[in-house]
Amino acid sequence: MNVLICANLKKDKSREIVLQVSRILNQNNITVFLDENYKTIVNQSYIVYGKEEEMLSQCDMLITVGGDGTILKWGRKAAACNKPLLGVNTGRLGFMATLECDELNKLSKLKDKDYTISKRMLLDITLSNGENYLAVNDIVFSKTRYSKLPEFCVCAGDFEVTKIRADGIIFSTPTGSTAYSLSAGGPIISPDANCIEFTPLCAHSLFGRPMIFADDTEITVSFSAYENSGVIISVDGDDDIDFAEGETATIRKSELSLELIDINGGSFYNSVHNKLMRSLK
Repeated sequence: MNVLICANLKKDKSREIVLQVSRILNQNNITVFLDENYKTIVNQSYIVYGKEEEMLSQCDMLITVGGDGTILKWGRKAAACNKPLLGVNTGRLGFMATLECDELNKLSKLKDKDYTISKRMLLDITLSNGENYLAVNDIVFSKTRYSKLPEFCVCAGDFEVTKIRADGIIFSTPTGSTAYSLSAGGPIISPDANCIEFTPLCAHSLFGRPMIFADDTEITVSFSAYENSGVIISVDGDDDIDFAEGETATIRKSELSLELIDINGGSFYNSVHNKLMRSLK
C-alpha cells in the first residue's frame, strides 16, 4: 500500500505529526510518499520522495495533516484522481478530519482496511465565459468591499426562485453545511443526504431564508447592480473570481465525489456533538 502525506510543513506542529504518521505507517509496512520539496524538512530514509503529480497517480490514498483548509485543498485533487483521503487534525476545529493527534495509533487499521468510506458530493460551477471550478464545501457570491447591495437572481431550471438584495449568497454541499453556511444561519445536513443548500448572507428582507434543492437541480445565478455594486465568487474560500453584471453562473452536482476515510466510525455525528454543540476553547 502506498500513502501520500500532504501537509503544510511550514508549521512546527505539522512537521512533528508528519514524522509520527510516517513512522507508524512504515512500521505497518505501508510505503510513505512525500513531496520532494519537503525532503530537507522531513528527511527519513524510508520515505519515497517525488513529484506531486506522479505520486498522486501512484498512491492508494492520501493523508492530510492540518485543518479543514488542508483537506479542502487536497480533497479536490483526491476527487479528480479518484483516491480516498484521511484527515489528521492539527487545526483548531478540523471538522472534516476523522483523526486527532492523540489517535495516531489507529493508523495501523489502514493495513487491514479496517475503516469505512464516507462518499461526499461535490459541486461544479460553470461561468458564462467558460471557466469551470470544483467545490468540496461551498460556492459564495459576495458583494465587493464598500459596494452597495446587489440584487441576486436565483433560478432552478426554468423557474425563478428568488430575487434578493443581500451581502451575498452561499451554495453549499452537505459537507459544506457545517462551514460558512452554518455561520449564516443554514441547517446542518448529514453528508449522505445529497442536496444543494442555498443560504442568503445578510439579506435585506424579512423572508430571506435557507432553501434545500434536490441534487439533480441545475441552478443559475446572475445579479443586477445598484450604483455600480460589484460581486466576486469564492470557491471553498480560495478564489476571488470577478463576476460582472450580465454574466451567469451555473451550479450543479459534480460527476466527481470525494471519499473520506473514517477510521473511528460515526465521525460526522461525533464531530457535531464534540465540536459544534459546545463552545470552542
